[in-house]
Amino acid sequence: MTDFEGVVPALRDALTKREYVELTPVQKAVLAPDVTGQDAVVSAQTGSGKTVAFGLAIAPDLLQGGDRFAAATAPLALIVAPTRELALQIKREFDWLYAETGAEIASCVGGMDMRNERRALGRGAHIVVGTPGRLRDHIERGSFVTTGLKAVVLDEADEMLDLGFREDLEFILGATPQERRTMLFSATVPRTIANLAKQYQRDAVRISTKEETRQHVDIEYRALTVAANESENAIHNVLRYYEAKNALVFCTTRVTVNHMMSRFRNRGFSVVALSGELSQSERTHALQSMRDGRARVCIATDVAARGIDLPNLELVIHADLPTNAETLLHRSGRTGRAGRKGVSVLIVPRNKRRVAERLLRNAQIYASWGVPPSIEDITKRDNERLLAHPSLAAPLEEKELPLINDLLARHGPEVIAAAFIRAIRVDQSAPEELQETAEPEPARFERGDRPDRASTARTGAPNRDEPPRPNKRKDDFAESVWFSISVGRKQNAEPAWLLPLLCNGGDLTKQDIGAIKIQPEETFVQLSAECVDRFLAAIGPNNTLQKTIRVKRLDTPPQFGGIAGTSRPSTGKPSFEGKKPKFGAKKWNGRSDSGSRGAESGPHDNAPLATTKPQGEKRFEGKRQPKFKSDKTGSGKPTFGPRTGKPKHKKSKTSKAEQSP
Repeated sequence: MTDFEGVVPALRDALTKREYVELTPVQKAVLAPDVTGQDAVVSAQTGSGKTVAFGLAIAPDLLQGGDRFAAATAPLALIVAPTRELALQIKREFDWLYAETGAEIASCVGGMDMRNERRALGRGAHIVVGTPGRLRDHIERGSFVTTGLKAVVLDEADEMLDLGFREDLEFILGATPQERRTMLFSATVPRTIANLAKQYQRDAVRISTKEETRQHVDIEYRALTVAANESENAIHNVLRYYEAKNALVFCTTRVTVNHMMSRFRNRGFSVVALSGELSQSERTHALQSMRDGRARVCIATDVAARGIDLPNLELVIHADLPTNAETLLHRSGRTGRAGRKGVSVLIVPRNKRRVAERLLRNAQIYASWGVPPSIEDITKRDNERLLAHPSLAAPLEEKELPLINDLLARHGPEVIAAAFIRAIRVDQSAPEELQETAEPEPARFERGDRPDRASTARTGAPNRDEPPRPNKRKDDFAESVWFSISVGRKQNAEPAWLLPLLCNGGDLTKQDIGAIKIQPEETFVQLSAECVDRFLAAIGPNNTLQKTIRVKRLDTPPQFGGIAGTSRPSTGKPSFEGKKPKFGAKKWNGRSDSGSRGAESGPHDNAPLATTKPQGEKRFEGKRQPKFKSDKTGSGKPTFGPRTGKPKHKKSKTSKAEQSP
């Protein structure tokens, strides 16, 4: 016998039919006596039952002690969600939760026929669920009357503000009655949500469950370091290793979504895409394909996948690192819902290791670090799944025995077993061979970036007692290799864009790169010997970066100017031969710069010329003279007359107070 204290009887029956045994912590919190009828800001982990929680919380305000609703005249409750999928999902949850009350529930979301929504509102609805933009359209056109609203709920309020819906939300809240009950639900409560609550709520109660401050126990976090050019192959191997019923791959842009969808479809995966460019019917079809098993992998952007609920989602892969801790929590929260277990995998390029660790630390998440599954790992896992195949544990049926005996007599057990293995693996794509990657080393924290002891215990990063990883100095490049890159000063080459080019295109880190010597037509780059093989593998047999930049390995270190006949590199300072030059006597030659300036013959471009100043030539030593190009009066620029050289027009700098009589 279940006991749902504080739940309206009609909703209690609905929970019982859905085989609810116990309420979740957030559902119990919103039904507490001191919260009843109060405005509230509620934060809880994703998948903790927030939708049912606010459905239970507003029921007493709507039913007013009754068990069923009267005929609908004007909407009594408004639920606002950031995306179409989440709004429609909330409507589905409310359909069964309020089934015993006779509630009419209408949805107003972008991408759907507005005329049908207008007719549904005209027939009468007790509860309206929608997205901010479409709801504002209905209010402005008069099809949605808000004067009778008793409760307003903002679900995923932080995401709505991040998506730029602040103006729409303020308009909607401003059109509702002042005496309404307002509840804000979100996985996180940043400062923007707190400011919104102060403006539109009255004495709001802050509710946060104990689980909010702990890592989600049903989600296993893994961070896998990969070469920058092998992220797709690593994702492929992760999908093959887990073979999840449903997997969700997050990307940051629509272009990446479309690219990865075509790549994985070509590799034999049943995959669908979810991005903002799809119509509502296409998005609904994609989600339904995931729910009924026609598709196993969904590749989506953050906004498109916000709030979606897939019951069999067991794996979340972050193909691109989230931009902040809140996005990481929302992405990962698509799995591990309603007590089910899930895995969240971050694909971390080696040069983004510190970014990923800072992200995990800010989210207060501990992740186990490792490398992507290898071919051997996946083969071993495939064998384990095959030996545990359900068909092998099924009992024999009597009608199958004649065929079984016939097969054994004709082919033998070995041939039959081999045929079974091939039949099981016929649709499985071959694992990808990845570059051998060492296990990730602890990250090195610079001054001001070192975490405290509590945070390092959560993230697995080194604590203060562990010696920091030494930084590479010049002595560390005693064993190094020089490369020539086919861009120089004339092509506007500079370290600011050469470093990212080498790190991203050459699978390097900043610690792998030594000196960068920019010459007029080429640039010499010094790399540590231990990363040379990795660099050559990343640039490929054509030895190119970004298709047009050629790379050449040098057999000996390059020479950077200096005195003719010597091999010693120049220090970048002129040779005075024991005496300092007398400035004003003559110019000095032979300077070469071993830094960002190259070695050219003759005087240096920036060398000070010791020529005497011509007589009668005035040197300007004050503010730079303005360039006067216009004679037009009223242009705001001073213009000189033909004789006097005095300005005809000059903008007055006197204040308005001085100008007034």
